[in-house]
This record gives sequence, C-alpha cells and structure tokens, in this order.
Amino acid sequence: MVSYDDVRAASARISGVAHRTPVVRSRTLDDRVGARLFLKCESLQRMGAFKFRGAYNRLAQLTPDERRAGVVAYSSGNHAQGVALAAQLLEIPATIVMPRDAPASKLAATRGYGAEVVLYERSEENRAVIAKGIADERGATIVPPYDDERIVAGAGTAVLELIEETGPLDLVIVPVGGGGLFSGSALAAHGIDARTQVWGVEPQAGNDVQQSLARGERVVIDVPRTIADGLQTQSPGEITFAVLREHAAGVVTVSDDELIETMRVLFERCKLVVEPSGAAALAAVLYEKIPVAGKRVGIVLSGGNVDRARFAELIA
Repeated sequence: MVSYDDVRAASARISGVAHRTPVVRSRTLDDRVGARLFLKCESLQRMGAFKFRGAYNRLAQLTPDERRAGVVAYSSGNHAQGVALAAQLLEIPATIVMPRDAPASKLAATRGYGAEVVLYERSEENRAVIAKGIADERGATIVPPYDDERIVAGAGTAVLELIEETGPLDLVIVPVGGGGLFSGSALAAHGIDARTQVWGVEPQAGNDVQQSLARGERVVIDVPRTIADGLQTQSPGEITFAVLREHAAGVVTVSDDELIETMRVLFERCKLVVEPSGAAALAAVLYEKIPVAGKRVGIVLSGGNVDRARFAELIA
C-alpha cells in the first residue's frame, strides 16, 4: 500500500523538476463563503496540471532497460501531457492512447512534447486494451493515469507543498477522476495531521467514486457526459479506492453550470485560467456542497488546459 513516506520520497524526487506552484488567496472568495481559502494553483504546473508530478515520479523510477523500451499511457489529456513531458525530459520513448474527442490543445501539446499519439473512439473502444496491445508488441511499460502507487505518491506532493506553505488546514478539497489526486492528497494531509478532512468533488454526471464509497465496493458507470473531460472516469482504481475507503471524508458532486460559473469567478477575481475539471473543488465550496464556514480550507485547482476558444465560449 502506498504511504505518506512514499509521498515524501516523491517530493524529493521531483524537486527542482516540477514547479512548486503558488498558493493564491482572495478576500472576495473568503468573504463569500465565510472561510479562509488557500488555492493551490496546479493550473500553473509544468504542462498545465498536477499530472506531471505523478508521471515524472513514475518514469524516474524505471530501470535502464525499461527506459530504452519506452512507455505507453492512456488519457483524455492531462496525464497524456504529463507522461509526454516527463518522457521527453528523461529521454524515454512515449506512446499515448487518446480519445478522438480530446481537446485539441491537449492533443497538440502531447504531440509537441514528442510523444506518438494513437487515437481511439471513446464510446466504442477500450483504451486500456489498446495500450496493452501496444506495450506487449514493443515490450514497453504501461503508465496508468491513476492506479499506480508511484502515480498516487507523486500526485500527493501538491497537497504536501500546500500544507507546508499554509500550515494546518481543517479541510482539503480536490477534484476526483480515478482517485489518484484524491488518494495522494489524503495520504499527504493525514501524514501531517490525521484530523484534516479530505473531500473529493466529482461531476454530477460521473459520480463513480461517490457511489463506490457509499456501497463499499468499486462501481462501474457509463462514460460520463460532462464538460469536465479530465473527470470522465468510469470507476475508481483498486489502489486509489483502498486508500479512499480509509482516508476520505466524503465525495460531493457539482453540475457543469456550477463548473462554468466557478471558472468565470476564478478568471474575474483571481486572474486564473482553469479548465472545467480544475474548477471542481472550488465549485463545491462556492455552491455550499461542503460546510466550510470558519474553517481553513485548502483547495487544489488541478489543471488549466483548456482551448482558448472553448474557454471564451464557456465564460461568455
């Protein structure tokens, strides 16, 4: 089982490579919700999302033979870019399986980092099966988007840094896809203070983690229809779910309209460009899904990779 010590080790491993992203405050937001909010801006991370942390932590631990054979990943965008950039920095061949409907900016960035991109139909094909076929053919290592101890540990470094900078927090709130960031954040927070509540936020259309925790077993849902493309997972991972059953305070959901309005607030009040998935944690606070009054609250803005035309359309 991945542990707090793994998060600390990952922090040392990515130090000087990943950005130590800023923590932003807003008196306007504090006054609106009656709490002290600390926004961890992973939208300003290398390649624009927290995913670089886990990807680099994973690839940096490959053996020389594994590096020569290359890596294969599957992702709708941010994990794809994270693996592609980490592979470029470590001089490792990378192939990324991406859906045809992935945002154009994420496809372009993944290719720009030097990775080979293999496209598939999200509603008709299984990305994991495609990736396994490529890996088997080439002898490459599969780098999953969240269900890997080293990916989880790397993701947790964002909240480790957040608490190191802010001091004790009553709550930590993060977006939830497959649970890599959620589980890593919980390990980081509880490694420092077991009293900190760690909450996850999913889109209403894709609450697989919420359902899974409620039932005590991993639930599989249809591909969610939501603008939060980074949170379109169908089930939590085995590793992430095991951590969350022990550490999660709970999961709430937000609507696409609430995500859009939160993106607008972040742009207008904090001058931050955040993608729909990245706005989920703050949306849950602004729309009172989690009680925060009088609390010190850490919020992870997980990514900022959104096409400029799409961003303008959404917040117009």
